[in-house]
Amino acid sequence: MTLWLLTLATAYLLGSIPFGYLLVRLLRKEDVRAVGSGNIGATNVARAGGTSLGLLTLLCDALKGYLSVFLTTHIAPPAAHGPSTLAVCAAVAAVTGHIFPVWLRFRGGKGIATALGVFLALTPMVALAATGVFAFVVAITRYVSLGSVLAAFSIPLFALLLQQQRSNALLAGLSAIAMLTVAKHQANIRRLLRGTENRLGSKKSAAAAEDGKARTTPKRAEP
Repeated sequence: MTLWLLTLATAYLLGSIPFGYLLVRLLRKEDVRAVGSGNIGATNVARAGGTSLGLLTLLCDALKGYLSVFLTTHIAPPAAHGPSTLAVCAAVAAVTGHIFPVWLRFRGGKGIATALGVFLALTPMVALAATGVFAFVVAITRYVSLGSVLAAFSIPLFALLLQQQRSNALLAGLSAIAMLTVAKHQANIRRLLRGTENRLGSKKSAAAAEDGKARTTPKRAEP
């Protein structure tokens, strides 16, 4: 029990490191939560600090998810049926940490990049297939949110189709992570249905304004 508590707490704390917030604060002297949608994820960081900073945030968020699972596999190696239950639970903890980070009063990102990292560590082929879905949808529609939601929904399906060694714990963990990330896209889904969602490369629009009204905007840091 102690091993489980320590492992899951470590995965949660690693996942809760708010790289998007920290990078914008350190390099731009701004609070990313006061920009655009107010999200600390890569898409909004790119809006606040440019494409390079957004990509760096994406990489860091994915890496913390990957490391959470990778480190756990040294404690609980994969079994014949696939990743250990502890590794699966660590994956869920890492994504939960990103979405509900203790450092930012439990108001974090939407979990897509961190989920990608844990999926790459747990089931690389499934992760690559879901990434293909994301890239295809975004290329066709230019809606990052739609690509993220459909990629999340595809994860359990791809696990059934592509993962030869799988357990009930793995399927449950993948489904839980997918549902967590989709739930964080509620506002995006509503805007998609109304036709007011931002497209990739578009400037601030009604979607960002709507997000700004729905949250309490923190004060910007003094330069």
